[in-house]
Amino acid sequence: MNEMPSKLQARAQRKTAKRDEKKRRIAESAIEALKELGYANTSLRDIAAHSDQSLGMLHYYFEDRAELIIYCVEIYKEQFVNDLFQALEGVSGRDQVVEAFSEALVTSIIDDEMTHRLWYDIRNQALFDVAFRPVVAEIEAKLIGIVQLAFEKAGKDPVGDVAIHYALLDGVFRQMMQHQIMGHPMPRRDLKSVFGALLAQFL
Repeated sequence: MNEMPSKLQARAQRKTAKRDEKKRRIAESAIEALKELGYANTSLRDIAAHSDQSLGMLHYYFEDRAELIIYCVEIYKEQFVNDLFQALEGVSGRDQVVEAFSEALVTSIIDDEMTHRLWYDIRNQALFDVAFRPVVAEIEAKLIGIVQLAFEKAGKDPVGDVAIHYALLDGVFRQMMQHQIMGHPMPRRDLKSVFGALLAQFL
């Protein structure tokens, strides 16, 4: 009696998984265009060209450019948060936390500077476009959670609001990233020293 509904459910699940996979592939291609051109200079036509899709196909999966960009932001920032979580998961004590957290931040700046540039671009856009505010708030809440985790792993209680510690760390991260992009990169060792000193002060 239940065989047909089960088959229909399985078919629907496969269809949903296939659709999600397609959306992700389109978004990954869109990220490349956005990293190169920035939010303001990237149209759906540019994204279609980078992903080898028609405009009609983009509109089939995403209602508009804002929805596509929000999906893109969720994908790449989720990976950043996961990388930081993994770096802290197996450590304990102040020294190990400072070492692991600093290394993860420096690696991300060097390897993903253009992706982070897009994040700051979208975060600025959220000041003007309410469509971006929920995803920006969600991502920042996760990043604040990572800083809270660092305190817990170090066995320390934050002095004041954890969000303030995050804001200070984020400001330094953005400044170091900006140096990389604008042609004044710091050696890896010096970048790590900057983050190490800041985290040691926090913790």
